[in-house]
Amino acid sequence: MQSLVVRGVCPHDCPDTCGVLTEVVDGQAVGFRGDPEHPITQGWLCAKVRPYLDHVYHPDRLLKPLRRVGPKGSGQWQEITWAEAIEEIRDRWSRIISQFGPEAILPYSYSGTLGLVQLSVANARFWNRLGASQLQRTICCAAAECAVEATVGKRWAPAYEEVIHSRLVVLWGHNPVSTAPHFMPFLRQAQRQGARVVVIDPRRTASAKSADLHLPLRPGTDGILAMGVARQLVETNLHQENWLQAHSVGWPQFRERLDLFPLDRVAQETGLSAEQIVEFARMYGEIKPGLLKFTDGVNRNYNGGQNVRAICALAALTGQYGVRGGGISYSTSGYFKWDVEALNKWSQCPPPGRAVNMNRLGAALLGEVAHPPIQSLFVFAANPVTSSPHASKIVQGLLREDLFTIVHDLFLTDTAELADLVLPATSQLEQTDLNRAYGHTIIAYNAQAIPPLGESKSNWEVMGLLARAMGFLEPWLHQSPDEVIDELLTATARHDPHLQGITLERLKREGYAPLNLSGKVPFEDLQFPTPTGKVQLYSSELASQGYDPLPGQFRSEIDHGETDWPNDEALTLVSAASHHFVSSSLASQAGLLQRAGPPCVEMHPQDAAQRGIVDGEEVVLANGRGECRLRAVVTDAVQPGVVASTKGRWSRLSGGRNVNWLTTDELADFAGQSCFHSTRVWVRKAKG
Repeated sequence: MQSLVVRGVCPHDCPDTCGVLTEVVDGQAVGFRGDPEHPITQGWLCAKVRPYLDHVYHPDRLLKPLRRVGPKGSGQWQEITWAEAIEEIRDRWSRIISQFGPEAILPYSYSGTLGLVQLSVANARFWNRLGASQLQRTICCAAAECAVEATVGKRWAPAYEEVIHSRLVVLWGHNPVSTAPHFMPFLRQAQRQGARVVVIDPRRTASAKSADLHLPLRPGTDGILAMGVARQLVETNLHQENWLQAHSVGWPQFRERLDLFPLDRVAQETGLSAEQIVEFARMYGEIKPGLLKFTDGVNRNYNGGQNVRAICALAALTGQYGVRGGGISYSTSGYFKWDVEALNKWSQCPPPGRAVNMNRLGAALLGEVAHPPIQSLFVFAANPVTSSPHASKIVQGLLREDLFTIVHDLFLTDTAELADLVLPATSQLEQTDLNRAYGHTIIAYNAQAIPPLGESKSNWEVMGLLARAMGFLEPWLHQSPDEVIDELLTATARHDPHLQGITLERLKREGYAPLNLSGKVPFEDLQFPTPTGKVQLYSSELASQGYDPLPGQFRSEIDHGETDWPNDEALTLVSAASHHFVSSSLASQAGLLQRAGPPCVEMHPQDAAQRGIVDGEEVVLANGRGECRLRAVVTDAVQPGVVASTKGRWSRLSGGRNVNWLTTDELADFAGQSCFHSTRVWVRKAKG
């Protein structure tokens, strides 16, 4: 019997990016646990990935390639060989390219894994060489990234442990109990030391239950609240005039714009009381250092970019950038970028193909993208029928008889059920990769722990097979994962000191390494990496892109998916992250489904009573895009006018549809961002 412990890293879309240890006996994984030596993980894992071996050895794992033999969506499949699958793809793509050109082929991927090799490089090299359409990956954080970078230059954030230096922590649209659990021990330590916690969220989340103040604002009004708080800070002389004059651009114009946000307007539009707004402004102005920790929930609506711009402005008004325990905490992703040429190989590829916004996938498949029309879709590390907006339109597009769809996945997901070919994918235990975090600053190596199950292959291995089939023999399309990692680390370290000394050999030996940071406090020298070197309340760069250069310009929240039902009966749907799934990843595991309970929707007692709905009753949520059935949970955890249902449920495991049959595929104010939380629905009792 041969036994060993293999060090790896969790690949899922979570800022914690935990170190993991897999115990392997005779090629079989028999244990999976958190790495006790990893400074963030500290030996424990979240509820989502603790049972990861159930995911790896799930009885429904795909182990062989499948070809559809019946009508699309009929569930009729025939096992084929990899050689047959690749040959069919080559032949179909060759005909498509001959008639329409390579841009008629669209790769669709997102965050099924966040690895350098199995996502970032797999997203880029082969597709660039093919000349396929580019995918505008803006479903999650595009508006927030644009807004943060326009304001302070880089997405820099303090390490988790730095929160112990904060006296006030504002969790804005953030529920770390469920979505960043390894932040919580550091927050609890800060609370034991006397730090106050404010949660700003339409729902009373698990994180809100232990807060000193919960502000249940209306969805999408975060920026209006931030502007109102800014005005209160100025009116009560809690702003830092000298700091603003020395370290910001656009302060006079921003101050003038605050005249548009009197207290009564802000209270009316946010649904908060004037007293709540004043109390929060006083707390933030007086209790220092104060950390504004926000995540992507605040940018998934029509005004996502402007919401984030306004939140970032608050830290400037109080002079808390560069202060230990203060400022903002959004993402650590901006500390370095992979070398562009090493990642993409643009110099050896055709010019980039046209870009297709992933939030408009259904519309694109149905003709919005027409020159050329999309004739083939290749999906990997994603499940758009479950996780993308306006699912009914995506399904309609996938049912096109002339669309050739290939899905590479571990399971027959909602999307795979509508494919022509399904290819079996590896799990993280069966592949090699390198993962960087976006919640902390540790980069980690994932060593392959077990052989691939059945005939499953990694994303990068499939890219190599496709490249060879299409006649692309360039060496950079056929490197091993370690060769890719070594090339990217070496090329990036040449121009970025954050990676200097972090080599493949070191990572394979030690498992992980922290980035080289000059200090623990972002912007501590008050030299901001913006064109002006200052916090840009006024951004000329945004103005050049056609955006308002100042925070505070908000569009009306009008969802165009209405029905003929009375307008005053519409409710705003919030589809937040689940405690048990990572979007749709892991959402087919029986144990996690059991712990999550049946699909449900939270609604306020007042809204339930008006519709004759009682707790536990089946209800229908509907709008002009579609409908789904859920179990009603009547609770004051949401405000009147708001309903909440967590995302990630597979439709075929949830009665045939989930909440994304309702969500809007319109785009936000900045960067092509999604607008999930700008969705209006009508709720009624189910019949039969």
